[in-house]
Amino acid sequence: MEEIIVENDIVKLRPVQMSDIEAIANAANDERIWEHMSVTLLTQEAVENYIENAIKEREKGISYMFAVIEKKTDNIVGCTSFLDISFPHKRLEIGATWYNPTVWRSAINTNCKFLLFQYCFEVLNLNRIQIKTGHENYRSQKAIERIGAVKEGVLRNHMIRKEGTIRHTIMYSVIVEDWEKLKTRFIEALLK
Repeated sequence: MEEIIVENDIVKLRPVQMSDIEAIANAANDERIWEHMSVTLLTQEAVENYIENAIKEREKGISYMFAVIEKKTDNIVGCTSFLDISFPHKRLEIGATWYNPTVWRSAINTNCKFLLFQYCFEVLNLNRIQIKTGHENYRSQKAIERIGAVKEGVLRNHMIRKEGTIRHTIMYSVIVEDWEKLKTRFIEALLK
């Protein structure tokens, strides 16, 4: 996949790179971020491994991780990824998204999702984008529903979390037939 950079006045998304270690470590340094995530990035070594793995997976076409840069500060405030990429089936997942709590409930997530959906539907010409989250991650579920994704169901006993407990996964999607209506909704929300 070619280098992808999408941006507007609020955020810039670009591929993560090794030079992002310090900035990502700073953004990731809050235990609250990792409560529902499959990784924990509270050490320099964890962040280095995270970025190295992301670059390897990007080179293999498995996934594509973006650094999320808040335009007003020019700081990395999180990461988000394309996962489960299947161009033959014209679909992918947007996930492994995390943000520093300073931007929770801000315009960052809405702008990121808008730019990624727009890229997926209007440049990559995909048919489906899926988003999933854990059954106990209510903040994430509300954020996904707020952007207009459709709840498709629950994958029971889908994953074992890092502490060994079972996670049921809530599955959401946006399909190409939803995009024009959703795009209008996004634009109205972003203009507020």
